[in-house]
Amino acid sequence: MRHDATTVPTGLSLLKRAPPLLALLALASVTFADEGTTGPNGGQIKDAGKHHLELVVKENALTVYVTDAKHQKIITKGAGGTATVLAGKSTANVKLEPSGENALAGSSKFESTPDLKVVVSLTLADQTPIQARFTPLEKAKTGK
Repeated sequence: MRHDATTVPTGLSLLKRAPPLLALLALASVTFADEGTTGPNGGQIKDAGKHHLELVVKENALTVYVTDAKHQKIITKGAGGTATVLAGKSTANVKLEPSGENALAGSSKFESTPDLKVVVSLTLADQTPIQARFTPLEKAKTGK
């Protein structure tokens, strides 16, 4: 059967196209399954490329834990980064340095307001930079 711009697909032709579309939807739900959940350290998790970043905020300190998609620790030796903290009308820049096996940490003076937003930019050793945006004081879903 020939199709042109005026032909409406029949039910059968739509069914033939459904499996690839369903596969894409399933992949998207798996890829972003951890986005916004609470991580093992009590912080918010965001996807950043092939990594998961968990941001923990305590008073004027930030800690970012780095894992892969299967929650395996990624070594942060040789890594570096920054976090831009937006709280109310003020902005603070935090330098992040390796801290422990799979974390980067830093501190600066900032208010923990309900609208707190944090943009984290990291460069892991011999890798391209990654970035994630957090709303750490927003209620998160319970993680695994």
